[in-house]
Amino acid sequence: MIKRTFRVDGMTCPNCVMRVESIEDDLPGVKQVSASYQRGRMIVEFDETLVGEAEIFAAVKKAGYTAEAL
Repeated sequence: MIKRTFRVDGMTCPNCVMRVESIEDDLPGVKQVSASYQRGRMIVEFDETLVGEAEIFAAVKKAGYTAEAL
């Protein structure tokens, strides 16, 4: 397991945070997602042998936001 911080653009409220954090349920290998709309960041703990950053970015995009590595 590794833990990485990503920038997320487009979050403006607590509901946005809930949508971004919901990617945890959609991606096997993601253990935990913690997001903050005030900081425009999310911290993701994931198993890099099961899921990669590209899949995480795609899931965030599907939720309506954009993410990139810091």
